[in-house]
This record gives sequence, structure tokens and C-alpha cells, in this order.
Amino acid sequence: MIDLKEALQIVLDSAQPLGTERVELRDALDRILAEDVTADMDLPPFDKATVDGYACRRADLGHPLTVVETIPAGRMPEKAIGPDQCAKIMTGAAVPQGADCVVLIEQTEQVGPTEVPDRGESVRPLRSEVMLTLFRQAPMPSPRREETVIRFTGEQTPDHVFRRATDIRAGQVVLPEGSRVGPPHVAVLASVGCVRPLVAKRPRVGVIASGDELVPPAARPGPSQIRNSNGSQLIAQLAALGLKARDYGIVKDAAREIDAALKIALADNDVVIISAGVSVGDFDLVPAALQRNGVKLRFEKIAVRPGKPTVCGVRERGYCFGLPGNPVSTFVVFELLVKPFLYRLMGHDYRPRYVQMRLEETVARKDSDRQSWIPVRITSEETVQPVQYHGSAHLSALCDAGGLMPMEIGVTSIEPGTPVRVRLL
Repeated sequence: MIDLKEALQIVLDSAQPLGTERVELRDALDRILAEDVTADMDLPPFDKATVDGYACRRADLGHPLTVVETIPAGRMPEKAIGPDQCAKIMTGAAVPQGADCVVLIEQTEQVGPTEVPDRGESVRPLRSEVMLTLFRQAPMPSPRREETVIRFTGEQTPDHVFRRATDIRAGQVVLPEGSRVGPPHVAVLASVGCVRPLVAKRPRVGVIASGDELVPPAARPGPSQIRNSNGSQLIAQLAALGLKARDYGIVKDAAREIDAALKIALADNDVVIISAGVSVGDFDLVPAALQRNGVKLRFEKIAVRPGKPTVCGVRERGYCFGLPGNPVSTFVVFELLVKPFLYRLMGHDYRPRYVQMRLEETVARKDSDRQSWIPVRITSEETVQPVQYHGSAHLSALCDAGGLMPMEIGVTSIEPGTPVRVRLL
């Protein structure tokens, strides 16, 4: 029997990459990047307004300012900002030359429009150059034009400008090789034009449930029978990693049936996970069946509760895990060993999230020869309590659990108020 740390190192060291492929951006979610992604341009590519307001010079904030143009997002400014001038600007629009800040609309008041007599060419029309042409050509008396004037009413204001290349510079690595692509990563890929990222190939994973007592979930169990929950649970855990498993159903506790199912699953997949049949009972036939099918066992027991009877094996082109039959054990061992292994197979260094919290009530046990992983409920921002838990067959206990709390070898009790590490689920 080996401890969890050694077992984890064995499975991680055995993982060999499965190759790479390019996928469309829409299919990149949950994939693992197989190369660094670099930016093809500065982001933002121009000084950008972060609020709706008026772009102006900070030095002019105490003066009434004349609005010289309106700048919507997606259109470049046409005019530079001079003394006592500003431009009405929308969020996301490019800040005009000469402006060094954007004043919130809420911090201004409009003191125009103000009528301005026509003074010939010396008066600059504010609405368009076309108007100027009309004014010059009109045979009728010169019209009076309107200037819009705003006045700053607030205190000193932030710039409200997102400067060019503040987020990303051209040539910068924005996502390193090995990153798992989540929704924010998809946005970054899109922003730098990486529409066909290179990603690691996903492992093909097969799931087998063994046991004479098992029936499919749709069947009603007879005397001494139970529904196959492990198969469904493992398939769901794999789906949470973005992996679509092949379900090989239930095999009986018979060497011939286990051999036949393993041969097919090993031929079809990179990884095979079989639950139950891995302990030391008369009908625990999986370890021997794995060896008959060319699988070299790396370990058969780990010092973990629940999950002691866990088997890991490798062969020339494939990997196998034999997990305990009790559903909580199956779930926990998948989280502790199989999940990090599958990520490593895809080139990702998986790091589970831990938080430190305080225990609300005493946790005690008699046997301390193995590391225990106790389902806990998060009761506040700072505290947890153990879920009511009757052992590794207590399937529904996990539904209320927000994490797993380790209890180290040699520790028989943990008192209320003690800071504990919680591995979030």
C-alpha cells in the first residue's frame, strides 16, 4: 500500500501526450492549448474611452467647453481637441488627439446651445463642413448658428481612458501552452485573431462497471441487486472535463466476461476505467484480468479512505484504472488521481483549488492508518462542517458536499475552530 502522494506521482509520470490538432474557435472550450498564443496587435489598439462623456484637456476643466464633434464607438475622431474644446464621446470610442481625459456626462451641465452671429470664414461651423458651404453660397441673409457649450460641475475626475496596449502588446504571449480554455480564454483567443487554436488531442476513455449485483439505471432491482450508479457518475465526471466517455455497460463477476469487455475497451480507447472487482474477495477478478490483457500494474492499494483498493496499470498503448465499487470511493479516487492524470495526458498541470476554513464541529475516527477525505459542507465564508456520512456506500452524502477535507495519517480527531484545508469540488 502506497500513500496518495506517491500514487499521484506514479500516474502523472506515466502520462504521455497523445498528439495535437487544430479546432475551430467555437469548439475550443475545455480544450488544452498545445502552443503559446501571441497577440497580433496592441489591445486596445487606440486610446479608448471607458465611459460616456466628453473628451477634453484636463487643464480646461474649469472653463466652459465647446463641443466640436460627437464620436461614436467604431468611428475615428475627425478633429483634434484644442483649448476650451471637447468632443462628446461614447464608451469604447477612440479618444481624439489633444484630449487627455474623459469627463462623465453626469459631471457636466449644458449651458448652450448658444447663438453665435455669422462672422464669415473665421467662425468654425460645429455641425458639418457642408453647413459652411451652404452659409457661403446662400443669397439670403446669413443665418445664426448654434454652438453647444458644456461646463464641468464635478470634482477632479479620473482619466476614464484605457490607454493603447494597456491590456496586451503585439507579440506578447497572452495564453501559454498548457492553458485550459474557459469562456474568458475564448474571448482572448478571439481578440487576437486565433480562430483555429492548436490543442492537445482528447483521450478516448471507456467506462466499465462490474458486479453480479448491478442492473441498468432504467431497470428495477430485484432482491440483492442495485442500480449501476458508478457508470453514470464516472461518465458525468468525465463530461465535466470536456471528455465524452464510451459506456461499455455492466460485466458480471466472471473472468471470461471481464476479459472480453476489457479486450474491446482496451482496443477502442486510450484510457479504460473499471469500477469494482479490485479488492481481495473471491470475486474481485479485475487485477488478474488486466494482467492477462497485457496491463502492467503499477499499484493495487493506496493509503486513502475511502478508496484503498485502487489499481493503476499501463500497457504499450493505453492506461487502466480499477476503482473501488462503493460510489463515494469511486468519486473520491477519480477526483484525487484520475482527473489530474487525464489533464496531464493533455498537457495541463491540474491544480485543485484549496481554501482554508475553520471546522464547526469535532471530527473523530478510530483508525488513523490512512489519509481520510471527508465530505464537508461550506456553512459560511469561513466555516465548514462534515456532511452526515455513513461510509463509502453513502451515495447521497456527496450531493451536499462543497469540498473534501483531508485528515492526515496518525490524526484521530480535529476539534471545532481548527483551521482546515478544504479541496473544493
